[in-house]
Amino acid sequence: MQNHDFAIRTAKSFGASVLFVALAWPLTAHAAAPGCDAPLDLVRFANPLARVAKKLTSGKPITIVAIGSSSTAGAGASSPAANYPSRLQVELKQRFPGHPITVINRGIGGEEIGDMLKRFDKAVVAVKPDLVVWQLGTNSVIRNHPLNDHGAAIRVGLNKIRATGADVVLIDPQFAPKVIVKPDAAHMVALIAMIAKQHDVDLFPRYDLMQRWREVDHLSFKTFVSADGLHMNDWSYACLAKGLGMAIAEAATRPVLSAAAGSFAE
Repeated sequence: MQNHDFAIRTAKSFGASVLFVALAWPLTAHAAAPGCDAPLDLVRFANPLARVAKKLTSGKPITIVAIGSSSTAGAGASSPAANYPSRLQVELKQRFPGHPITVINRGIGGEEIGDMLKRFDKAVVAVKPDLVVWQLGTNSVIRNHPLNDHGAAIRVGLNKIRATGADVVLIDPQFAPKVIVKPDAAHMVALIAMIAKQHDVDLFPRYDLMQRWREVDHLSFKTFVSADGLHMNDWSYACLAKGLGMAIAEAATRPVLSAAAGSFAE
């Protein structure tokens, strides 16, 4: 009888332990997700966003067009709601509650800069945007295409955007296994940065941000890159959007004196 009672108590104890583990597991998995590391010192724009600032002051609706390739379309995201333009709209509405802000996704997978330029008039100019976020460069790098004419093509795109009066932000390639193995990856990042500086347009340093996750935060690639080794995932799209939203908000509400100075010493 005693052995029977002991067996029952043991079974109940074992069952309770299994139940505890089952309940605790999702909490542990959730807690293990890293926090978003996108410091303002890294993502802060060099120039103020004058058009967005004006719309914020006047209370008028703000339209943002995100144009690019698969990173913009949302390859690697679990749903359209998890891509970076969708997450950016959420971030900006949280930062400016009550202000009408629309982020339009004009990403098409596989495109290079020349492909995007062919649809700029319909995809970007016709929308009459207040801000254009242009993600570019990755596909040319992974396909080993020469970078010789990319500078001229980027300048053509910037001229088209500026003719609308919209603010501009460029987003450079991602720091992902299938990108960083290419010899021209760093050259493309440097080229985009140089053109942004020459033309006084803002740059969101996605490459440096993702490199920080890997080399400073010591995150595994599987934490922020999809299984294909190229595209971002829900976590990294959300963190990118958080950093981009923070940078947009800061640049659009920057004091006049800081905007005039054009440099930000820490």
